[in-house]
Amino acid sequence: MSSENLSTREKILLAAWELLEAAQGKGVRMSDIAKRAGISRQAVYLHFETRAELLTATTRYLDEIKDVDARLAASRAAETGQERLDAYIEAWGNYIPEIYGIGKALMAMQDSDEEAAAAWNDRMQAMRHGCEAAISALERDGVLVSGYSIDKATDLLWTILSVRNWEQLTIDCGWPQDDYVAAIKRTARQALVRSG
Repeated sequence: MSSENLSTREKILLAAWELLEAAQGKGVRMSDIAKRAGISRQAVYLHFETRAELLTATTRYLDEIKDVDARLAASRAAETGQERLDAYIEAWGNYIPEIYGIGKALMAMQDSDEEAAAAWNDRMQAMRHGCEAAISALERDGVLVSGYSIDKATDLLWTILSVRNWEQLTIDCGWPQDDYVAAIKRTARQALVRSG
């Protein structure tokens, strides 16, 4: 992405995104981001008071650039709970490879970096809300498998859809992306949708 026509704020966000992906879990300082953006460190602080605010804004900027709302449109417009579940899994499952670089960096940093942990948690809570909407639609339709509350079923779907699980299946085990999405849909249906 060319930075010639970007605002200072966007230059900062783009620099943070690029550095996070390149650092793969090593700390990225505000001064590193300023240098990459071609501005002073003070200018970064004029736009983002804290590093946590900047890291969270960077993940949201990534969602904006990659048009996450358009990706979720089919899930949000689904008429049935099962359609919503399938569409959400497809949207999120196919989004993971695109955010994996920044996600991996933030996950690697989160144990020793509270600000990185806050940014990653912000995005994972947003993803969890999507899981909860799909589960609530199943409950509304009366097809949520018995034995699970909405919260517990949401926890299960959130875990099934974790970036770590995607990483293990596609990277470590070598599954093609389409196979991953299909298997996750099947697994979620079997675990969460009442049959017959």
